[in-house]
Amino acid sequence: MHILSINNLTKQFGSLTAVNNLSLDIPQGTIFGILGPNGSGKSTTLGILLGIIHATSGTFSWFNAPNQAKQRQNIGTLLENPNFYPYLNAVQNLKITCLIKDVPFNNIDRVLELVKLADRKKSKIKTFSLGMKQRLAVANALLADPEVLVLDEPTNGLDPQGIKEMREIILEVGQQGKTILLASHILDEVEKTCSDVAILKKGNLLSVGSVETIIGKGNRVKLTTDQIEKARSLLSDCYFVKQIKILNEKQLLVFINEIGSSFLLNKYLMEQNLIVEEIYEVKHTLEDQFLKLTN
Repeated sequence: MHILSINNLTKQFGSLTAVNNLSLDIPQGTIFGILGPNGSGKSTTLGILLGIIHATSGTFSWFNAPNQAKQRQNIGTLLENPNFYPYLNAVQNLKITCLIKDVPFNNIDRVLELVKLADRKKSKIKTFSLGMKQRLAVANALLADPEVLVLDEPTNGLDPQGIKEMREIILEVGQQGKTILLASHILDEVEKTCSDVAILKKGNLLSVGSVETIIGKGNRVKLTTDQIEKARSLLSDCYFVKQIKILNEKQLLVFINEIGSSFLLNKYLMEQNLIVEEIYEVKHTLEDQFLKLTN
């Protein structure tokens, strides 16, 4: 089931096309990343999907239902830097949201426990770090127990510890079966957090699919040997080797096909009485593919 379907969505600001004919389906229960550099249309897309910005053309549907205003009540959001009353504590701030959303107060302890702020629930917000405020904002978004959580740059401005804490919370929420739509330009975090990803550039969709599919199977092997010329000669005759690149006087980068592996490569060279000092597969990363796609 698709929790969200986007069809030919376009948004123009004068002569600028911020989102260009975007079509996407977001499967239920996924942590879906919208990835792109600044100005790629990520935030504009989220703004349209949440009813904040009007699209120039195209359509979208949450939960495959016609009444989108009503359906958005089942979506928790964190779109900008969180704003709380600094002289009220965490519980007092969340109670205000409960009153606005008509949510019972007994949900507060549950969400504070989830974002690891239960021990600071009576602390005033002015004493919170940026990371703690971001986690409280996630708690705020989860108060009504929505099916979908939408996050725009949730780790923006956080230090490494804050990024790690936010990543753990996102993964835990995802494990509860909720669908998470996450916009970010931080490739490493998207790779560690998301199950699926769409890559945008200047409003255009460049690629979409599971993170594993977009990264692709590792097909490069780096090896170190004192017999580099002999290794190059032997490997040129190996049936699963596609290309060989000499990196320096002791290292080769070997491109292999789908049936090859570093183990088979090492086995082949050993059978030819060639000693390999070091051998390992060079894995693709989301950053590799992102930079390749966005040129």
